[in-house]
Amino acid sequence: MPGPLSGDPQRNIITALMHNSVISRTRGVHKLCLLMVAILLAACGQPPSDNGTSPTEVEAIENKGSDTIVNLALAWAEAYQPNHPEVLISVTGGGSGTGLAALINGTVDIANASRRIKDEERALAEENGVEPVEFVVARDAIAVVIHPSNPINELSIAQISAIYSGQINNWKDVGGEDRPIVRLSRETNSGTHVYFLEEVLRQGDKDDRTLFSMDTLLMPSSEGIGAEVRQNPNAIGYDGLGYVTEGMKVIGVSRNPEGPFVLPSAESVNNGSYPIARDLYMYTAGEPTGNVLAYLEWIFGAEAQDIVIELGFVPYQP
Repeated sequence: MPGPLSGDPQRNIITALMHNSVISRTRGVHKLCLLMVAILLAACGQPPSDNGTSPTEVEAIENKGSDTIVNLALAWAEAYQPNHPEVLISVTGGGSGTGLAALINGTVDIANASRRIKDEERALAEENGVEPVEFVVARDAIAVVIHPSNPINELSIAQISAIYSGQINNWKDVGGEDRPIVRLSRETNSGTHVYFLEEVLRQGDKDDRTLFSMDTLLMPSSEGIGAEVRQNPNAIGYDGLGYVTEGMKVIGVSRNPEGPFVLPSAESVNNGSYPIARDLYMYTAGEPTGNVLAYLEWIFGAEAQDIVIELGFVPYQP
C-alpha cells in the first residue's frame, strides 16, 4: 500500500493494523458544516482530566475533505473523543479537492479523499514542502439510481456513458418509456464526480476526453442527488451505496453490453463483479506522529472497525 517506507516503525504499526481491519461505509444525514467533536476542556478553572492532561495541553486535529467519507469520519471522531480528552477533533466536508488543497497548504492534519491524489496535486504539495502519505480506509460502491417508477432495471457502462455525455437523451433509447432523461451529478470538486468521469464516462481510457453533457445538473451533495431522484421520474444519478435510501431504485450495471448486470454490494465490490467501485483514502502531511498517529492506529483497530461495519461502508480487503 502506498504510504510511509516499510522500514519506518510507525508505518509498520499502521500497516499491520490495516491488514486486520474490516471497514465499511455510512448511512445517515450528511453534515457539511464544521463539527467540533470534543469534551469541553477550555472552561476557566477546569481541573486536569483523570489522565493528568490539563486544558492547556489539548491538541487540535483538523480533518477535512471528501463528502463521501465525512459521516464516517464524524462517527470515528465522536467515538474516539470521550476517551481521549487530550485531542480536539474537527471534521468538515467540502469535497476531496478541498481537503487535499488544505493538506497542500498546511491547514489540516488529515485530508479525506474519495479518489487518489492527482500527480499535479502531489507535485504542488512537494513544492510546498509537504509529502502526502496515503492510507486506504475503506472501499465504496457507486450506485446508479433512478426513480422507482422507471421500468429500467439495468444499464451497461457504455449506455451510462452515452447518457451522461449527451448521446442518449430519452429513456426509450435504452428500453424505457418515451421521456426525457434528467442527468444528475456531483459538483466538479467532488472525488466521486472525478471518479465517475474517468471510469464511467471515459470508461477508464486515459486518452478519452469525453465530458458531462452541458445540461447535467450539478448537485452540491449526495443528499441533493437522492432528493431529486426521489421526486423526479425522469432523473438518473449516481451516489455512494451508503447514501441510497427508500424511494430510490438501484440498477444493475455491466462492463459489457450483454451482461452480466450486477447490483452494488459489499460482496460484489470485493469480488470485483461490480464495475463502479473505488478505494477511499486518508492523507497526512508526511509520516503521522503523536496524536495523529495514535488516532490513525485507533481507526484501524477493533473499536473503529465495529463502527464502520455498522455504518455500511464496504470492507477493505488488501
